[in-house]
Amino acid sequence: QVQLVESGGGSAQAGGSLRLSCVASGYTVGSRCMGWFRQTPGKEREGVASREGGGKTRYIDSVKGRFTISADSAKNTLYLQMDSLMPDDTATYYCAANDYYWCPIDHDARIYTHWGQGTQVTVSS
Repeated sequence: QVQLVESGGGSAQAGGSLRLSCVASGYTVGSRCMGWFRQTPGKEREGVASREGGGKTRYIDSVKGRFTISADSAKNTLYLQMDSLMPDDTATYYCAANDYYWCPIDHDARIYTHWGQGTQVTVSS
């Protein structure tokens, strides 16, 4: 049974940084597609970043140059380093994984079959 557990959320000032972690069990981090999503109340879940089995990464335009997705296979953990945070980054962030090597180009959430419980990120101006 696959379990994804996020941590690292919290409060930050605009311009600050946070690092989210996603520890996986029953799933090998780094071998297949994983991603980070975020959601605010009343809005659809939005794909933020993804990492394919071969290491290729993708980001939505609003976080390019500010967020970095990475994987540590020794710790079986996926990370999202978030720098230069902005108030618009405020959301619940979710880690997700699927059983494919490649990730959808458009960060389609329907492709992902395993989800964490989410961690809240709040950025104040």
